[in-house]
Amino acid sequence: MNICIGLGVWRYHHRVLLLGKMVVSVDTIRTAVGIMGNATALVLFFSPAPTFCRIWKSRSVEQFPATPYLATLLNCMMWVLYGLPMVHPHSTLVLTINGSGLVIELIYVLVFLGCSHGDQRLRVLLVLLLEIAFVGAVGALILTLVHSHERRSLIAGLLCVIFGTAMYAAPLAAMRQVIRTRSVEFMPLPLSLASFLNGLCWTTYATIRFDLFITIPNGLGVAFAVAQLALHVVYRGSTARQKKGGRREAEIGLVKPNGSLEEELAKGIRVESGVISVEETNKSSMGTNKNLPEV
Repeated sequence: MNICIGLGVWRYHHRVLLLGKMVVSVDTIRTAVGIMGNATALVLFFSPAPTFCRIWKSRSVEQFPATPYLATLLNCMMWVLYGLPMVHPHSTLVLTINGSGLVIELIYVLVFLGCSHGDQRLRVLLVLLLEIAFVGAVGALILTLVHSHERRSLIAGLLCVIFGTAMYAAPLAAMRQVIRTRSVEFMPLPLSLASFLNGLCWTTYATIRFDLFITIPNGLGVAFAVAQLALHVVYRGSTARQKKGGRREAEIGLVKPNGSLEEELAKGIRVESGVISVEETNKSSMGTNKNLPEV
């Protein structure tokens, strides 16, 4: 069966793509798309780096949620399990990129733990430990109780669909915050853009030689990423105005209209505080002492 597409001819029974005089196998195309998917996935994994530099410098997680990073870590662990040769052979690209993502996301979560406080730190630590225990238990059960690649792939693949969807749906909490605050400050654009490109590449990879377990979560990832990009377009202007207003309020709080902060501090007066200056307080106390009756 041949299907003509422009200058190309797709031959299903030979599994080749003829482009003019060049013959390219389906597996070669799929591998090329998979390599592109690995590249975009690395961009996705590294896109929160500026956010975590900010968290590390300020020693505060501010309003950034830990959910996307915990969800991505769990997703990477599950895909590493799926890509193991004893579970799903010939999945080198899936195994390598998710192994890299596992290390990167674990670093993010550890930084988040170090810069969070109180109950928030305990919650993140508890979720991290539960994720590690869960993946370890699933891996042990699959490798010991299931004895064929097909059944192992089926079980691990179904779990990957669930947790892969959770990873892409995790930013929904950030999207809700964006709509509530009308600001995209805490939903970084590089992360949304990288999610879109990564989902698009892996959806293409999965449809060339159909893999339902890869198609579903990445197809949903494309949809969620498009929604995030739409919010960036809608609230980009209001975010800039809020940042500008915040800087203006900070300047007003530090500088009075009739003089600089340094001048006021030199006079011992707190800016806009209504507190009597040090100099005036000293004069007042001296006057009080003069009026005291002599003993």
